[in-house]
Amino acid sequence: MKDLGKTSVVRHKVGAEDEGQRLDNYLLKLLKGVPKSHIYRIVRSGEVRVNRGRVAPDYRVRAGDELRLPPLRVADRSAARRSVPADARLERAILFEDDYLLALDKPAGMAVHGGSGVSYGVIEQLRAMRPQAKFLELVHRLDRDTSGVLLVAKKRSALTGLHAQLRDGRVSKRYLALVRGKWRDAKRHVRLKLHKYALPSGERRVSVDAGGRESHTVFRLERAWPDFSLLQAELKTGRTHQIRVHLSHLGFPIVGDDKYGDFDFNKKLAPQLKRMFLHASSIGFTHPASGEEIEIAAPLPAELASFLAGIERGGDRSSDVTGRQRK
Repeated sequence: MKDLGKTSVVRHKVGAEDEGQRLDNYLLKLLKGVPKSHIYRIVRSGEVRVNRGRVAPDYRVRAGDELRLPPLRVADRSAARRSVPADARLERAILFEDDYLLALDKPAGMAVHGGSGVSYGVIEQLRAMRPQAKFLELVHRLDRDTSGVLLVAKKRSALTGLHAQLRDGRVSKRYLALVRGKWRDAKRHVRLKLHKYALPSGERRVSVDAGGRESHTVFRLERAWPDFSLLQAELKTGRTHQIRVHLSHLGFPIVGDDKYGDFDFNKKLAPQLKRMFLHASSIGFTHPASGEEIEIAAPLPAELASFLAGIERGGDRSSDVTGRQRK
């Protein structure tokens, strides 16, 4: 993208390889160095036009769309990369890598990208650690407090191919969640409409609302104790905070969840568990270049495994999904 630092309006055409992306995400990639908050402001104010008309940030761009972009001041990209401190945990967390993709086991507490009070996240750190990489983009997202498998595309073709699989429901995403309460169903489909909104502080929240977007999670019981249940959650849709809101709405809040959880209960557990018990345990997809079926798994982090071991040592009787009892 040329001449973004000048004072004139820029007109830009969307290429075929970028078709289907949300406008806000497309502009974040196109306008490197422009703050996310500024991009949202110029879209919502109408300063950004698509084919001479106003559109919302979630508009899906199409090949041949003409974008009108207002004069912008763009930060120096190389200087921005140099200012991001490297985090050695990311290199150690790589689970899979080839010429097209990189998968890593994201630590809890690390945002996937900068914004909303976070200066930088996983993707900014990866770019700083690999300045020679021409293309590094998130395929999907994980909440800051969720650990587990995160995919990063190393080529535009890989990104568009995997986004197509996500839209078509051909990506298998499974999580492990520990909830408060004794879950009794071996398998349960949960379908609820979710509405996303912002608090006065700007923080995102999600609630169950008849006017919201459809969401679907399949829960399977892994283990049950008198006060806790370990569930596998399979995402059929990928709404913001979907698993957390589904479980909270059903009366089984995720242990350690500081947005939708049982806050008094979490406070009592704080000496033993200092994070939310939600982990992206595996992801399955078709490799966008080779066509091979790929499944990548991330082991349960030590602090979560230790908490489960503590439940067992507490003397609770647990049962598996078949109902067999064991000590």
